[in-house]
Amino acid sequence: MKTITVFKGDGIGPEITDAVLDILKASKAPLDYEIFQVGLPLYEECGELVSPEAFASFEKNKILLKSPITTPVGSGFRSINVLLRKKYDLYANVRPAKSNPAIQTPFPNVNIVTFRENTEDLYVGVEKQIDENTVHATKIITRQASERIIRRAFEYAKANNRRRVTCVHKANILKMSDGLFLSIFNDIAKEYPEIDSDDRIVDNMCMQLVQYPQAYDILVMPNLYGDILSDLTSGLIGGLGLLPSANIGSEYAMFEAVHGSAPDIAGKHIANPTALLWSACMMLEHLNEQACAQRIREAVDTVLLQGETLTPDLGGQATTQEYCQAVIDALETAE
Repeated sequence: MKTITVFKGDGIGPEITDAVLDILKASKAPLDYEIFQVGLPLYEECGELVSPEAFASFEKNKILLKSPITTPVGSGFRSINVLLRKKYDLYANVRPAKSNPAIQTPFPNVNIVTFRENTEDLYVGVEKQIDENTVHATKIITRQASERIIRRAFEYAKANNRRRVTCVHKANILKMSDGLFLSIFNDIAKEYPEIDSDDRIVDNMCMQLVQYPQAYDILVMPNLYGDILSDLTSGLIGGLGLLPSANIGSEYAMFEAVHGSAPDIAGKHIANPTALLWSACMMLEHLNEQACAQRIREAVDTVLLQGETLTPDLGGQATTQEYCQAVIDALETAE
């Protein structure tokens, strides 16, 4: 039995976390849980978004399932996501966007996995005010960080029989920083002759994805482009409520929904927990519990195909708990 750490977050975070934990328990996932309330409620109580005890739990268990956490507005507040990725060197942000036949979109055959470098680029957060009218931001690209995310993308392609890896960059303008990333990509691609490789300038890639998304397979890119393009891929499959995410390092791993805390619908019990649930499936696969993950995925597919118990973002009227119960019923029926 593996013990994992769970951050319940704020906004819709507690609602979708409870739903996902109920489904994991119904699936008989071999997990124990150390659960922590984090985010704005904790901040309002004691002035910190994540407690030392929560950090210590993650450091002990090495696996974190995290729901959305709001970053307070104002100077001095750094995103908890950025902090966790940096603190625990969660260098690979992996976001699979795959069409589901039950969700009608203009593009029925999307199957894209985005590999986003997670620790540097503009997200190092180094900014300097030159004068009252000018601010400089530092963009950092290193060989070490670039090599490991690019190699991870190719290794994933090799392990999962994927046909192609595309590097996304802006090396035509950022000739040194993105130029280094592209140069490293081209060098590593030579080690994988069985996998097709090519590159796209990021603005052209945006156009390609909204015209011919079926043509693309695995995308690898620096941090900022990955943040933007992975959200774009979610739109191709039905929205952020369907896009899971893994943040992987050499020692730690964090699994989270890509979407935010949605305070406008918090407490209304209409939030869609699917993205966090599929992130939990990625976690189970990371823990070599593929069979359990597949049972959950099949149960979700059953509910989506039936179309009778869907949350409002998917065109239905079900509550979060009603959707959760439908998935649990599908799990039990399949046994």
